[in-house]
Amino acid sequence: MAVKITSRSENFSRWYIEVIKEADLAEYSPVRGCIVIKPYGYALWENIQKILDEKLKATGHKNAYFPLFIPESFLKKEKEHIEGFSPQLAVVTYGGGKQLEENLIVRPTSETIIYASFARWIKSWRDLPLLINQWANVVRWELRPRFFLRTMEFLWQEGHTAHASHKEAEKEALNILKIYRQLVEEELAIPVVAGVKSEKEKFAGALRTFTIEAMTQDKKALQMGTSHDLGQNFARVFNISFQDEKGNSRYVWQTSWGVSTRLIGGIIMVHGDDKGIVLPPKVAPIQVVIIPVWPNEIEKKRVIEKTREIKEKLETEKIRVLVDERDYVTFGEKHYEWEKKGVPIRIEIGPKELVASQVVLVRRDTGEKKATLETELISEIRRDLEAIQVDLYRRALNFQRKNTYEVFSWDEFKKMIKTKRGFLKASWCGAGECEEAIKKETKAIIRCIPLEGGKAEGNCIFCGKSSTRKVIFALSY
Repeated sequence: MAVKITSRSENFSRWYIEVIKEADLAEYSPVRGCIVIKPYGYALWENIQKILDEKLKATGHKNAYFPLFIPESFLKKEKEHIEGFSPQLAVVTYGGGKQLEENLIVRPTSETIIYASFARWIKSWRDLPLLINQWANVVRWELRPRFFLRTMEFLWQEGHTAHASHKEAEKEALNILKIYRQLVEEELAIPVVAGVKSEKEKFAGALRTFTIEAMTQDKKALQMGTSHDLGQNFARVFNISFQDEKGNSRYVWQTSWGVSTRLIGGIIMVHGDDKGIVLPPKVAPIQVVIIPVWPNEIEKKRVIEKTREIKEKLETEKIRVLVDERDYVTFGEKHYEWEKKGVPIRIEIGPKELVASQVVLVRRDTGEKKATLETELISEIRRDLEAIQVDLYRRALNFQRKNTYEVFSWDEFKKMIKTKRGFLKASWCGAGECEEAIKKETKAIIRCIPLEGGKAEGNCIFCGKSSTRKVIFALSY
């Protein structure tokens, strides 16, 4: 029996949980705060992972793997780092039947354990730049877990690099931000705003944190990826130094950066509708599902043969396809199931279509149906997949633009954040006190200082002092 999904307008949070369950992406785990990512959800992550992995390798980064457990003393070496992560740490104090001599931290991020290796690997300028990436799981003790967005354990990639100069490190951090933006906008069809985090919101231990921010359909901000210019903070505490070409000993300059399974949450919250999730074709585990329809056993054989023939042609064209031949499920139930799972294109074929040498194509994003000749099927599917990818991005971009507002007074700011939400562009003096006061009164956070269009003369939205920058405030996940 079909389960009615709560509408987004009625309760967005409940809708989000229900569409994930109905799409069979994930389920709750017996361990509080953790989730089980089911095969369909993991296939989506694998597609994202494959695309990003290729992009990183193409720019010279190499994959490695480092321990899950980190000596507590490592985290304590960098003061800001341990203070930033302290509330989220999971600590192992007992193992092998006895009390440990030193507590072990279950990896919340890997800067410290990786940089202990960097200190051994880097000796000369010839060893630079060192460009390392890791695909791993991390643990952060979340108090308010939410599918994919915030879970106690989650999957991600984390990059760590070392360079001979700050200029090179900063260039690396910005290049990675560009790669992340390409991944999210071109592959996931999600428009983002690229910018710099404020001092209060930056990564613990970094000089600067660059970010890409998306807008969900409930008009909140969702951080999709970050890239950090670490300066020499970690290099100094872990003694990561090298001998330059003149024989002088110098500390390296570093970056770290990452995206996680939060990207899946972003896809759902940006593109989903009241019927279920809607997947961008480039990352969809199944791009085309074929549903055969037959009135009797004689027709069934003919229809199944044709669907298998079509499937083979699509696979030859590198199109990800599945045929739903289940005879214990009605056509209506199949239709509803694949709609909930967000498969971009559905093909329906029965005896009438066989006679006419055609099939019925249905787009998931618009529901548009059209009869298509078999001879034109491949080209039509390719056109539709491309059109769906483009249209999903355009719709999301139009939504973001429509819900981005410039505000010029504190009263206007409070009213807009309460009634409209969205991205509020406002002048800010740069003082942490103003930032904290705004957050305390409205729950709005500075999401970023935009890299494009962030410089502008004005008066701080809160204190009225002169300002040289416009920042984006928003409620957030």
